[in-house]
Amino acid sequence: MMASSYNAKEEDGHHSGAVGPGGAGTVKIKKPDNTAFKQQRLPAWQPILTAGTVLPAFFVIGLIFIPIGIGLFVTSNNIKEFEIDYTGMEESSPCYVCAHNYSWNNTTPCICLIPFVLDQPFESNVFMYYGLSNFYQNHRRYVKSRDDSQLNGDKTSLLNPSKECEPYRKSNGLSIAPCGAIANSLFNDTLELIYNFPNGTTITIPLMRKGIAWWTDKHVKFRNPGGNDNNLTTAFAGTAKPLNWGKPVYELDPSDPDNNGFINEDFIVWMRTAALPTFRKLYRIIQKKKDNMMPTLPQGNYTLNITYNYPVRSFDGQKRMILSTISWMGGKNPFLGIAYITVGSVCFFLGVVLLIIHHKYGSRNNNADIPN
Repeated sequence: MMASSYNAKEEDGHHSGAVGPGGAGTVKIKKPDNTAFKQQRLPAWQPILTAGTVLPAFFVIGLIFIPIGIGLFVTSNNIKEFEIDYTGMEESSPCYVCAHNYSWNNTTPCICLIPFVLDQPFESNVFMYYGLSNFYQNHRRYVKSRDDSQLNGDKTSLLNPSKECEPYRKSNGLSIAPCGAIANSLFNDTLELIYNFPNGTTITIPLMRKGIAWWTDKHVKFRNPGGNDNNLTTAFAGTAKPLNWGKPVYELDPSDPDNNGFINEDFIVWMRTAALPTFRKLYRIIQKKKDNMMPTLPQGNYTLNITYNYPVRSFDGQKRMILSTISWMGGKNPFLGIAYITVGSVCFFLGVVLLIIHHKYGSRNNNADIPN
């Protein structure tokens, strides 16, 4: 009588006692271990797609997405927006002389006035943006050209900034503060808004300089050296201004110590680089006065007073001023609403097509069973 024995190790591919070329030992075999995971015996759930599950899913997605998309699209279109291009490339533009004669080295500011008309009033708070085109803030070397430790108020980095800031790291033997290409290209046009009354008098619209930067940037990422010391001239002693700047960082807003130096909000907004070459950044906020039934910007004639400091001809760029209101979903952007409407419409259309196909050919498939 012969008996056969079962060895689990042999089943798994491990043969004990086998001698390999190198002497006694176990011959390694590439067969996976006999486990539930490696042999793919784990419990699994595989959905079976039938007409009864697929068709309702398509219709439900369509009926949900289409109303949401319509709501988002209508909300976006209700946002009022007004835009002025003040690059000054055309000879008829009031900024033509400034655009063709101004460079970074100019010490005398160039001023141009652009009249415009608001056909409809702007209610609630109004946000003023400046926009740039063909400006690649997303370039790899440009994005890296900064020293976050210096911007956070570190005294060592202030006097010895990171080498990532080259070639905007040193000037005349002094460390540049703030260093790097991002800070060196700071947008420095000055924009003022003037309202022209029908009787010929004018008034300058008050623009809020604070509250335009992210709270985390203002209070966490950016700090002045010296802590709470308001004497920024002493705190930035031994440093040089960026090459393209007309004044040092501690004079960006000398009237307000809480908005000066590295914590200047115009500077903070610029340092948050844009992802696309055409972008806009928040410049000022026009706040609606409390208990005032008048619109923030009434319908009528206005004048945009521009101190033209930022040249864009060298990179074929364009400059814009944008006035905009906002809603609960932010600024004007119809893409999200269009995307929801498109996806919902496609799903609803596919549901109708598949329903017709199922109604026409489904019964034929059920009757095509082969008899025993």
